[in-house]
Amino acid sequence: MNAPRPPALPFVDLQAQYTALRESIHARMQKVLDHGQFIMGPEVAELEARLADRTGARHCVTCASGTEALLIALMALGIRPGDEVVTTPFTFVATAEMIVLLGAKPVFVDIAPDTCNIDVARIEAAVTPRTRAILPVSLYGQPADMDEINALAARHGIAVIEDGAQSFGATYKGRPSCNLSTIGCTSFFPSKPLGCYGDGGALFTSDDSLATAMREIRVHGQSGRYRHTRIGLGGRMDTLQCAVVLAKLERFAWEIEQRQRIGRRYDELLRPLAGIQLLSVRPDRTSVYAQYTIRVPGRDAVQEALRARGIPTAVHYPAPLHRQPAYAGRFESGGDLSHSEQISREVLSLPMHADLRPESQEAIAKAVAQSLA
Repeated sequence: MNAPRPPALPFVDLQAQYTALRESIHARMQKVLDHGQFIMGPEVAELEARLADRTGARHCVTCASGTEALLIALMALGIRPGDEVVTTPFTFVATAEMIVLLGAKPVFVDIAPDTCNIDVARIEAAVTPRTRAILPVSLYGQPADMDEINALAARHGIAVIEDGAQSFGATYKGRPSCNLSTIGCTSFFPSKPLGCYGDGGALFTSDDSLATAMREIRVHGQSGRYRHTRIGLGGRMDTLQCAVVLAKLERFAWEIEQRQRIGRRYDELLRPLAGIQLLSVRPDRTSVYAQYTIRVPGRDAVQEALRARGIPTAVHYPAPLHRQPAYAGRFESGGDLSHSEQISREVLSLPMHADLRPESQEAIAKAVAQSLA
């Protein structure tokens, strides 16, 4: 008989977080249930003000999801069929999905292998007269090379949208992610560093006209009740979800500190191991470690060995977007994409959350070492 597998650790421990915030979450949600303004209630404006203050952006516009945030940003910029948007193929599908949904084309540029973020040195060659925007992703919680990207975009007169779905709370040269470009977008999906209990997202900008456009697009293009001045969608974030995020903000600074401490400890434990490659956090920025991801040749065998030891893992992401069937014929290649191809075969994400205990982390590192053997 096979020996029983040990009980698995949680990959993301939302239950521990809920236990710590139970009273605050209940009080916030009860307040919404009492006043009954489930759509665009006062918690929506309160959350937007808190998030704008945290990033330093003049405007925050909450919306139904991180995917919706990307769509609203592209619509506010007037992206339309025939336009091109330069982005990375090594990301969650939503990044390119919203470009294609508007009839535009993603132009995929390869990634830097040490961070898995878009390689800024390759972007200029991908810009054409049809390019309307650059959409870098702050992957795994670390911002991309935003100053260089912004400078390049300024030379060409195009906008930059930071896909900060994984990086809210991180910094770049002392400045908060999501306020590093024309528009910043983030997600409050439950497993994100700052998550709600369903779907939710937000957009950030200091451009007044873009903020007006995004607010109108979010409510079916309305500038006033039943006055539709632009094409829009039903993209509001529910009041109850805003209440949950407001409660979680009380603990968020501590959670960021914990995630960064745990990320550094993982580095210390895993760096000596032969057979894996760590990703780097550049010295002029921070990561909130939405995932802690390593590179492992022969990943499938390592993943199965960890599973047998009760260690959950995930792969973010197993195939770059230019290899996804839905995108055949719908993208342009901005050059060689070999890093994205190779790294998609090697990345493996380990358990990461603010409540990960030191002994659990050491057990995970030990299991990684054993699986490599």
